[in-house]
Amino acid sequence: MTQAVLDAVVELVAERGMAALTMDAVAVRAGVSKPAMYRRWPTKQRLIIAAAESRIGPLRIPDLGDFRAELRMVLTARMEAYRQPGIDRLLAGVLGATTEQGSVRAEFGDYAARVTSETRRVLERGVTRGDVRPDADLAAATTLVASSLVFRMVAEQQQPDEALVEAVVDLVGRGVAAD
Repeated sequence: MTQAVLDAVVELVAERGMAALTMDAVAVRAGVSKPAMYRRWPTKQRLIIAAAESRIGPLRIPDLGDFRAELRMVLTARMEAYRQPGIDRLLAGVLGATTEQGSVRAEFGDYAARVTSETRRVLERGVTRGDVRPDADLAAATTLVASSLVFRMVAEQQQPDEALVEAVVDLVGRGVAAD
């Protein structure tokens, strides 16, 4: 049931946008009952976050011995995930869910932390190896990496591409690299 519901969310958003996304429409598309959906996802915002995580979840990047190569892998994996149909609309909906109060807002924060955790790990590994400065602001660098592709896609309404990946790797690399 879970995968059918999450797939239905992404399909509906890709086909008709966030405005068409209702619990009724998802239930019909997935072939499940609304009460079953509400037991798993009590709000539409939680369902949207779950659908996003089903397509854009945590990564594991191997130690390549160079933080720039590892950042490139993170950005390339995200770029490929973001190119899936409807992901731009879905992420816009996820961002909209952050305006909600209470537990939905906290759930978004938890999701964002999971999605950005590998970038943070890559940078921390770089500090340990000595190719990232120990005084580098890793939180700011992680935000720059994560936000660059999303902003390109949602705000600028363009698909992120390899040129953007390379530019972000270069800019962040110059900002945090050890001499």
